Amino acid sequence: MRAAVLEEAGRPLVVVDDLVVDEPRAGEVAVTVKHCGVCHSDVSIADGSFPSALPVVLGHEAAGVVAAVGPGVTTVAVGDHVVLTPCPPCGTCPWCIRGEWSLCVSSDSMMTGAHPDGGTRLSRHGDVVYRGVGVAAFAETVIIQANGAVKIPQDVPLDVACVVGCAVQTGVGAVLNTAGVREGDTVLVMGAGGIGLSIIQGARVAGAGRIIVSEPDADRRATALSMGATHAIDPTTDDLLAAVMDLSTDGIGADFAFDAVGRSALVAAGIDATRKGGTTVMVGVPGLSDPFSYPIPAVLAIGEKKLVGSLLGSCNSLRDIPRLIGLMQNGQLDLASLVTARRGLDDINQAFDDIRTTTGIRTVIDF
Repeated sequence: MRAAVLEEAGRPLVVVDDLVVDEPRAGEVAVTVKHCGVCHSDVSIADGSFPSALPVVLGHEAAGVVAAVGPGVTTVAVGDHVVLTPCPPCGTCPWCIRGEWSLCVSSDSMMTGAHPDGGTRLSRHGDVVYRGVGVAAFAETVIIQANGAVKIPQDVPLDVACVVGCAVQTGVGAVLNTAGVREGDTVLVMGAGGIGLSIIQGARVAGAGRIIVSEPDADRRATALSMGATHAIDPTTDDLLAAVMDLSTDGIGADFAFDAVGRSALVAAGIDATRKGGTTVMVGVPGLSDPFSYPIPAVLAIGEKKLVGSLLGSCNSLRDIPRLIGLMQNGQLDLASLVTARRGLDDINQAFDDIRTTTGIRTVIDF
């Protein structure tokens, strides 16, 4: 099949037509990929910021049609429209039992590039090819655990639904699941890319009273305001801390701050901008060369400030993907506006450059 393969970090992806894909095994499904969004995590692996086994097929924000099912699969059938997820909950591991669905043992495949049994179902010239971020969707076909292919209604456009696979689960889920934002809360969102805009929409759905976005790009600030942000700050000219204090209820700081970019400096800024008892949520993932430090750690203890991580919005994809699609269908989430460009697989490297140059919001690869 055709696929875009990363053979060496720091080099362009290579589009090949001789990638071999196995048939689905017990508990697995084969999905014909129709559309796949380009996420910053893909670019970080391609650029070498995050290590990965190589060669690898990246792409994890995808939607498509079930082409085949392995033995024992009953949750989906051939012809079903599905959204793929990089963290399919197994339902039985220690994390699933504790309700920590996105930390399921299956999420380890995001790092290993393999299925739980150690295989990848992908090869080229007899050599193993790995599954980027646990999906490998910059390819015509994906083999994934059945719970990783979540059925959606046939009338939902797949070129829009694909962004639910990562950006929307991650952003909206961070608000509703990880943080638990409540009506009237003050929320600070740092970064207005696909994930940041999803956080903003999640905060609006949750009923946040003030949604403050900090974003250096004027077009993205305007988009953020159109999607529910109540105030926009340009961090290159405005004093972020002073602005948040001025805008927050009672002038005490934000109840929640979200780093939607993945920079340690923004995590520290979030801690500063939250009130006593407030929470800073790490949604973006800082690169390995960007260690986190905070000058006065005692502030967290004395002020009972909290710093938490969020993987895929702490989502149970089997519950949350249909939930998010439903919010889109009833007009509470604008997913179509997140997709600002579409490219073919042959233009995959230009799509990666869209991310690097912050061009638009989300570029989707159309198969």
